[in-house]
Amino acid sequence: MTFSINDYLARIGIARPESTAAGLAQLQQAQLDAIAFENINPLLGVLPNLETPALVDKILANGRGGYCFELNGLLGLALDELGFDYQSIMARVRMGNSEGGPRLHLAYIVEAEGESWLMDVGFGGPSHFHPLRLHAEPQQQGHDIFRLRQEAHSGETVLERKQDDDWFALYSFDRAAVRRCDLDAANLVCATWEQSLLSQNLLLCRNTEFGRIQLFNSNFSEFRAGVQTSRTVETAEELSGLVRNDFGITVTDAEVSGIAKRLNLA
Repeated sequence: MTFSINDYLARIGIARPESTAAGLAQLQQAQLDAIAFENINPLLGVLPNLETPALVDKILANGRGGYCFELNGLLGLALDELGFDYQSIMARVRMGNSEGGPRLHLAYIVEAEGESWLMDVGFGGPSHFHPLRLHAEPQQQGHDIFRLRQEAHSGETVLERKQDDDWFALYSFDRAAVRRCDLDAANLVCATWEQSLLSQNLLLCRNTEFGRIQLFNSNFSEFRAGVQTSRTVETAEELSGLVRNDFGITVTDAEVSGIAKRLNLA
């Protein structure tokens, strides 16, 4: 299947955006709202296919989501069609640590209106829902404040989110060229390495009109106005309802059963 910008825009529910910073913001928020982050395939032992026909079939035609290589891969196809100039970057996830691990996260630096913007629809965590100016002071989005800090000793740019009265590092990156073999290798590590978070745990995330929802294994959380409420998913039936209705992911009964088995749900 070939990529159609009209099918993509229909999937995320917007008209063709302008090739501006505002258009980028509209594009990022719409995809985050419409298409969930999910690692169901790696959890069930299936290596995600990053080829264009597979992304189109899985996400646009069959109502699934994906993880960073798939979601940002799809976004890259849209950026090409919409005429944006952009660079792929590979990031090291930190999640509060002073340094990151291997380069296992894909995102983009996109040029618009004479500025560079960090654009990302595939992080699967508490990150920005609009692109961030690459060289700027702290930037507020909703109830969150982000900054991009230049780190001298690593040579990396660190994406941080304000948490309480401190800064929480989400991931870091440099501007080294990214080749397709880098993506294929990182995809294999994320999906199959026993030390990879995404090969051993279920992680679903989606933006909503009130904030964000997340399912990590059997822990379901809602984030409204910066306030988190959580509960435990106890049955396969409850899991099925969340995956299909709350996260909007089209899955088969066999896939739900496979997830439930991994999570030891009745």
